[in-house]
Amino acid sequence: MNQQAAVHHTEVDGIPTLFTYAAGPMRAGLVFRVGAADETLGRAGLTHLTEHLALHRQGLADYHFNGATKAAFTHFHAEGAEHEIVAHLTGVCASLVDLPMDRLETEKEILRTEESRREPGQLPLWRYGAQGYGLVSYPEWGVRNASAQDVWQWARTWFTRGNATLWIAGERLPAGLSLELPGGDRRPMPAVTSALPVAPAYFSDGTGGVLMDAVVTDTTAARLYAAVLERELSRALRQEGGYSYTTAADHTSRRDGFALVTAFADALPAKQDAVLGGFVDVLAGLRAGRIAQADLDAVRGRADAALTAHDAVVRRLPGMAEELLAGHLPRTSEELRSELWATAPAHLHAVALEAEGTALMQVPARHSADWAGYTAAPVRSPYAVTGRRFTQNRKDAPELVVGDDGVSLTERPAAGTAGTERAVTVLYRSCAAMLSWPDGGRRLIGTDGITVEVEPGPYGIDAHTVAVIDAAVPPAAVVQMPPRQPPPRREAAGTGDSAPAVTPAGAARTRRTGLQSVAMVLFGLLGGFFAFVALAYTVFGADDPETGTGEWITVAVFLWAVSALLLWPVLRIRRRTTRRI
Repeated sequence: MNQQAAVHHTEVDGIPTLFTYAAGPMRAGLVFRVGAADETLGRAGLTHLTEHLALHRQGLADYHFNGATKAAFTHFHAEGAEHEIVAHLTGVCASLVDLPMDRLETEKEILRTEESRREPGQLPLWRYGAQGYGLVSYPEWGVRNASAQDVWQWARTWFTRGNATLWIAGERLPAGLSLELPGGDRRPMPAVTSALPVAPAYFSDGTGGVLMDAVVTDTTAARLYAAVLERELSRALRQEGGYSYTTAADHTSRRDGFALVTAFADALPAKQDAVLGGFVDVLAGLRAGRIAQADLDAVRGRADAALTAHDAVVRRLPGMAEELLAGHLPRTSEELRSELWATAPAHLHAVALEAEGTALMQVPARHSADWAGYTAAPVRSPYAVTGRRFTQNRKDAPELVVGDDGVSLTERPAAGTAGTERAVTVLYRSCAAMLSWPDGGRRLIGTDGITVEVEPGPYGIDAHTVAVIDAAVPPAAVVQMPPRQPPPRREAAGTGDSAPAVTPAGAARTRRTGLQSVAMVLFGLLGGFFAFVALAYTVFGADDPETGTGEWITVAVFLWAVSALLLWPVLRIRRRTTRRI
């Protein structure tokens, strides 16, 4: 390997450092072994919040810099002149030691804004549960109640010299670089949890298409398998079938010896059956060993080109830093190329068989994959707690059971049908988070992802029972939520439709009264009539030679004002009575 391609291992202020020669602007990154998977659901977001606070003092700069919080790693990276890189990394470390807590509430708001635009996938939740790697599927609820002490303690524990790695690409190691961080131990990789009793498994959700992931051994063959899978999906579902527009597959190393192979194919509602069937057929073909040498050669050629590109080593440095933090010696480009060209179709076949045993598939709503040998992922608990039972006035609504060790929602089988009571249960000792509203509403989420809603209004629960639940849930799992307006209330006896089947998380709508419904119709008709008259007069009234401009404007404004006054009650009633819980 020539000098420009070599990666040198050194240290800067006691932090393991990877350096490679590269011309042009200097690029560097500081990586910590901490991410969302190290948090708990009740305190989710502390790592992301710390990252934002650490970058605040960098302000606006002429050079490029950013940060990223992943499942198991947090990155700070920058690109610019040598003195800019030195100032940036030194400043980040100084901020991590002394975070700008006067900025805490502002950064919380920024994170909530960022979260509103994020659409987290559901596969991690169903695979890992509401803990560990599954937390990337959930909102960052811990940000809302995080105190300055919480954030300071988190930074002091995880953002340490012993838990960091530095990478630099430039013409030399920068002079004057000072990374003053507190001492600390290297943290092990997050524990891998499971919410799937059996695999392959599936769940039904959404209308966007078919999504699948599988956990496989992290090898070069696994990377090539993901590339061949993408090629096969594109051929079968787009080129030949014309069912999908977007087909994709990816390989993501978990840095613990395993990787996640993810595949996706979109579908219009009318094509969902065809896409699901074609998707399953592609997977079955690879499992049967139908892997063409030409396909392997094609994806291998692209992979080799990426490894031999002039900036290949520089682009690999962040991943190599993660490998080092995970306790693995990063492989060289030559070692990777050697593995690449030693891979045969039989190796990809072995990966396909391994993927079959761990696959989790998301199929469109109202579809299933039982026919393909997949087992439905659990949406219920195997048991219910015993304790005090609360019922709603709605016909066939599930019962709420509050016991000494947890809470359950239970649903009895329909009259005349066989079966036992169905339930979802969250035990207090395995409560990942409890959302707490001032009106007494509680949402308990178990580490397995099962959710139980406790609503005092609909169930007529007394304050003492709510206090019992509050006392039983670990304080670190409690998330204080803002007031709801209006809180859910108990319906009159005999009203409402049949309750939906018990699921991990439910949704309901409050109902309008009969008087409100009549008022909406009357005001809506009158408002619509006056709006029509106002529109007609606005468009044609100006052409009337007997009407002056001032008179035309006055009458038009009057008609539109009457329309607005009539329609306003309709909009107000609708907004207040159809809020989704």
